[in-house]
Amino acid sequence: MKPVINKTLSISVFSGKGGVGKSSLCANLGFCLSEIGARCLLMDCDLGLANLDVLLGVTTGANLYDLLRADTDAQNIILPIAKGLDLIPAASGIPELVEMDEDQRALLLEKLQPLLKTYDFLILDMAAGLNPTVLSLAHATFKRILVLTPEPTSLTDAYAMVKVLSSKNKKRDFLILVNQVQNREEAQNTFARLDNAVSKFLGFHLVYLGMVREDDNMGLAVLRQQALIQIAPQSMAAKDIKNIAQRIHTLRTALLPELSGMPVLKNF
Repeated sequence: MKPVINKTLSISVFSGKGGVGKSSLCANLGFCLSEIGARCLLMDCDLGLANLDVLLGVTTGANLYDLLRADTDAQNIILPIAKGLDLIPAASGIPELVEMDEDQRALLLEKLQPLLKTYDFLILDMAAGLNPTVLSLAHATFKRILVLTPEPTSLTDAYAMVKVLSSKNKKRDFLILVNQVQNREEAQNTFARLDNAVSKFLGFHLVYLGMVREDDNMGLAVLRQQALIQIAPQSMAAKDIKNIAQRIHTLRTALLPELSGMPVLKNF
């Protein structure tokens, strides 16, 4: 039997601080990628305070925590969201997920890997901050998207994330998404401030992925528990997210030769 060739681009989406809109961006990127014909799996990796299911207005049954039981198959926790878009929900208030030991992590990977290879994209919505599970999962994916806003605290915390991941896990390929900006100039200035600090003190440059403008429709979508792409597809923020999704789709195409020899998720 020929081995399955991996064609799945795994991406961890994380931030230094909470409140930067990371989970909403993940949900909407998933919808956008599915709309252009890709199969996308969202995985809620805020393992202590799950919220993707709430944002999407769906009711979950089994979740990631159930995979730690020997009798649960990964297929049984998949939740269909839309055509080409599925969700693996996490659980809230379960300390065992936040503080998984090496055996538990290995069990999750063993159960998930065969399923993950059936998708074009795996998007991990990470918890904010620097806890060990976040760092491990960010290391496990093929690409990393760091979300920040123009707020000084967001910039400071984003720099801390880059510093720790680059020193601890030797990662230097960060894609930067600047959210909740007024215009392109503010987004580029925010990116430049972070990139200049990283270049000066850490010795490498970041990659600008794009921006998402501040948009009242995003808050409305959260209140309605729907994706912005569903309720206001022509809004400013929706157009920005569609542009980013197209860039990610193009990136996967370019990376296919590299992906073929890699697992979807490395050991974390």
